[in-house]
Amino acid sequence: MHVAMRVNGEELEADVEPRILLVHFLRDVLGLTGTHWGCDTSNCGTCVVWLDGEPVKSCTVLAAMAGGHEVRTVEGLEQDGELDPVQQGFMECHGLQCGFCTPGMLMTARALLDRNPSPTEGEIRDAISGQICRCTGYATIVRSIRWAAAFEARQAAEAGSGPVEGAEGAGEPVTAGAPS
Repeated sequence: MHVAMRVNGEELEADVEPRILLVHFLRDVLGLTGTHWGCDTSNCGTCVVWLDGEPVKSCTVLAAMAGGHEVRTVEGLEQDGELDPVQQGFMECHGLQCGFCTPGMLMTARALLDRNPSPTEGEIRDAISGQICRCTGYATIVRSIRWAAAFEARQAAEAGSGPVEGAEGAGEPVTAGAPS
């Protein structure tokens, strides 16, 4: 079966078996190995990518179903040599240990901040509740997402677009040693 889709802004086409999952298409056919494959049962969340701007677990989507759509993977977060603030936050606040869940966490966090630039800790925890991390205990992941929200709020203020609505507390510096 022939599939064509836009992946990270690039039009791509390939002939694939009709039953190939999107996660395997991305990794094995396109060589985009940033998307991790964990369980094939939608339990772990390591394979989250965006399909038309919405986070999906790519182990539950056939590549054929993504045909004609826009897919964004973790490789698409970095733009023009600059890390996405969520990626930077994970570095600054040690939001990863083994790194296996990290791509899915990053994609989920970016979607959250695009919808809600100033999420509470509870909203962050709710957003990542479909992700399993066996290493961190989630405190550093939450801290990393809060760091990214604060960074973006500061950038918006410096750019003259004024304070981000609801950004009280999000504009506060969040350091790696800060309690979550």
